[in-house]
Amino acid sequence: MTGAGLAASKLVGFVPSADLERARDFYVTTLGLPVQELNDFACVLDAHGTMLRVTAVPGHSPAAHTILGWRVGDVTAEVRELAARGVTFTRYEGMGQDDDGVWTAPGGDRVAWFTDPDGNTLSLTQFG
Repeated sequence: MTGAGLAASKLVGFVPSADLERARDFYVTTLGLPVQELNDFACVLDAHGTMLRVTAVPGHSPAAHTILGWRVGDVTAEVRELAARGVTFTRYEGMGQDDDGVWTAPGGDRVAWFTDPDGNTLSLTQFG
């Protein structure tokens, strides 16, 4: 391998969207991510130094699993702040989530899930 390799390279995240304008409104207005670039193919956002490309994918069908997540210091505070902005947190039967929709894993990590307007599952995790 030439150069410094992938371990020394910055990651770029991708999120598919069937409706780029609707997705941009959610990621920018609701989640508060600043726009770096906008074109007909993608809305490029700054996710705390990581490039996040919300990419136009006609006919997109969401995956059945989490595709993007954030490591947060206080998951309950973040859940409540996003809920105040209109985000609905997903509840999974049998998970034993608290009143805010937060699940505590056996190892102490605390996780909450929500979806973007395209049905992509996103998460917030407070590591134990």
